[in-house]
Amino acid sequence: MNCHDMNAKLPDLLFGAEEQSLEDIDAVRDAAAEDAVKLHLAECADCRKQLEEMRATMALLDAWEAPEPNPYFLTRLNARLDEEREAAPASWYEKLRARLVYSSRLSLRPVAAMALTVAVLIGGGAYLGLNNWDQPVAQPPAQAAVVHDLQTLDNNAQLLDQLESLSGQNDD
Repeated sequence: MNCHDMNAKLPDLLFGAEEQSLEDIDAVRDAAAEDAVKLHLAECADCRKQLEEMRATMALLDAWEAPEPNPYFLTRLNARLDEEREAAPASWYEKLRARLVYSSRLSLRPVAAMALTVAVLIGGGAYLGLNNWDQPVAQPPAQAAVVHDLQTLDNNAQLLDQLESLSGQNDD
């Protein structure tokens, strides 16, 4: 085993093998790997030094305690936020930015609901427009051009007969 492979195995050795797998084969494999790591540590001074440094770091982290927060922190934070809200922004962009950054997110809910409603209405209207829900009006079958021309000539002939009969009556 080389030192490069050892870097991945040192944390397992450092924290111990408390987590045993459910299968016996994995437990035997883990024990064999741990024995190989211990054998390498006995031979390699650099890896032994790195393991000792890791143990010292972990001991230091175990001894460290987080500092207690200042009891007036939230009071000062809220006062600062109030000051920022009351300060007059310079431009419309600054006003919009201040509203988004310093205001409650609850004020955006009505705007979001309105935008979603408009999007649904536009989307629904586009869907109805694209699908042509209107049934097309049944058109009478188109007549051939020859039939239409003959009908027009027949109507013209009837009109000419009527005009001749009227002119014949006026001559009498």
